[in-house]
Amino acid sequence: MSNFELSGSQSYIPQKSTSLLSSPAGQFLVKFWGVRGLIPTPSENTSRYGGNTACVEMHVAGKRLIFDGGSGLRILGKTWQEVQEPLEAYLFFTNSQSNRIQGFPFFAPAFIPENCFHIYGTAASNSASIKQCLCDQMLQPHFPYPLQVMQSELQFYNLTPDSDVKLDDVIITTALINQTQRSIGYRVSWQEYSVAYVTDLHQNAEQVERERILQFVQGVDLLIANATYTPPTSHDHDCADLLWQVAVNVAVNAGVRRLAISHHHPDDHDDFLDKVQADVKSAFPGALLAHEGLVLVVGH
Repeated sequence: MSNFELSGSQSYIPQKSTSLLSSPAGQFLVKFWGVRGLIPTPSENTSRYGGNTACVEMHVAGKRLIFDGGSGLRILGKTWQEVQEPLEAYLFFTNSQSNRIQGFPFFAPAFIPENCFHIYGTAASNSASIKQCLCDQMLQPHFPYPLQVMQSELQFYNLTPDSDVKLDDVIITTALINQTQRSIGYRVSWQEYSVAYVTDLHQNAEQVERERILQFVQGVDLLIANATYTPPTSHDHDCADLLWQVAVNVAVNAGVRRLAISHHHPDDHDDFLDKVQADVKSAFPGALLAHEGLVLVVGH
């Protein structure tokens, strides 16, 4: 049996909005709550893949991990509100751009006093810490309430590339993925299983950067990566093959077992993404395009 399985429908129909809180402690599960880049795009043309920005939930060895806090974090938080006992979870941000942090002010569990959240991130290009970036977006006139109204325990940690976070037998390793955007990637390792979350790949990376990324994701069971694209003003559907080729090249050269491409461009409607999905699978059979509600099981 392959040590990577797909849970739920393989068609691009979002599953019911349920969290992974009740999953067995001995499983390694991954769920996508937001798969868009740049800006949320809710519409009838994005209903199958979803319009929320980046948010991925992982449950591994009983630990609750969240990667990025785009608008998908709000939907995840609504499912966690149903839990009666206090929650403890770990939030990891790849960078401090708006599409990675905009859901945090609407993360309802952070307003419940009994909960505790450990928040990790690296310094932004202006040297602001992840705490400062999250605080700034909740200041007037951007948001009516400051971060201090969140009554849960919030513990902030400043990360640097090539550092480790150890949560018992779960190890989260970091690496610099995009120097320009000051974006880091994460590799989650538990027992013999591993998942890499690397969502700021770009086409013009220098050779040293490419080799660093390949080494970082080498042999993972699941690579979650972005399709690369030009700025919104020059996005061109006629160049569809260029959008995903960087991620596929990384997956092939690093010997990863499965690839999930996320962070879809706001202009990429469902029918177009269906076409990309077919092209990607023909190039790398272990690949798929992520959609909201997709659950992946890593391990037996």
